[in-house]
Amino acid sequence: MSRIESFKRALEEKRAVKIIAGIDNFDIDKVKKVVISAEAAGASAVDICADPEIISTIREITSLPIFVSSIVPEELAHAVALGADAIELGNFDALYKKGCSFSATQVLNLAKRTIELISDSNVFFCVTIPGELEISEQINLARELETMGVDLIQTEGHFSAEPSNGARGLVERAELTLSNTIELSRNIELPIMTATGINPTTALLAFASGASAIGCGSCVNKLDSEISMIAVCKSLVELAEKNAKKVIEMV
Repeated sequence: MSRIESFKRALEEKRAVKIIAGIDNFDIDKVKKVVISAEAAGASAVDICADPEIISTIREITSLPIFVSSIVPEELAHAVALGADAIELGNFDALYKKGCSFSATQVLNLAKRTIELISDSNVFFCVTIPGELEISEQINLARELETMGVDLIQTEGHFSAEPSNGARGLVERAELTLSNTIELSRNIELPIMTATGINPTTALLAFASGASAIGCGSCVNKLDSEISMIAVCKSLVELAEKNAKKVIEMV
């Protein structure tokens, strides 16, 4: 089974866990720590930036499917040539802090351009739906992307207020992406990956909201030690496996 086929199976079984190193994380040593931890824990895939050197280095050290994220179609096309198993238009959440914003039209045009550039490739294509859009715009955009042949939709949230302490704060951080997941899962057939604020506290909420996969970044990539990273990744994988078993029992 190919790397991306193993990820697709995890999607079908609603237990996919993608560990995100960060679209703006260009520190190769930190990226390697995240990737090594994700593989040791049995994650389904890793997500890295579009830097050519980082892509080539990570391809050499892991057998996990590699997602490469960027908002530049040409970078995504180049990532395919460098060995990416999947490309992702996004993650936008990391760019809001820099004052960037994205309309539905912009995302659609970027997706079209990316598809044109990878037309001769069977690469897996994921698109992030900007969490700042009104939900009606998100649904319309997701439907258009579905028609275009995109393989996976990733949701996100955008939380700017100061969160509460403890578990309540963790849920507040994920509230928008969870609600976006619920709405989109009701309106499209594509599998959905829920990201932004997803961690061991909120992972099962994401699956319960209709996600087939979770994308987890800061709960792992902000940690200092590899041991801690592995522990959190293992917790996420165990929760995803628990969801898959629950799905089977319900069938």
